[in-house]
Amino acid sequence: MAYNEFLGERISIVLKKRGVVFQEKKMMGGLAMMVDEKMCVGVVKENLMVRLDPDLYEDALTRRGCKPMDFTGKSMKGFVFVEPEGVDQEEDLDYWIELALDFNPRAKSSKKKK
Repeated sequence: MAYNEFLGERISIVLKKRGVVFQEKKMMGGLAMMVDEKMCVGVVKENLMVRLDPDLYEDALTRRGCKPMDFTGKSMKGFVFVEPEGVDQEEDLDYWIELALDFNPRAKSSKKKK
């Protein structure tokens, strides 16, 4: 198992309950939930991946289980990982998904490959 499929299912349930239209896309060895063709939330290994407002990044890092998203040796401002203890409770998972959904309309789409 490359990523926590149970966490992926929990995310899908929350998004469906909220009536969010999304697509699941396997990437980065994990699963990304695309909202309006933009990466919104996902799962990488055991961690929740959240795309959030860069202005909220520093505050987010103070929450339990939250750490910078770092693939290349450099953290990506506006993206965080939340370790399992930070999403054990449903209200915690809801919090992170809400942050991602709030930012999604302002997030930039990645360039389409030709």
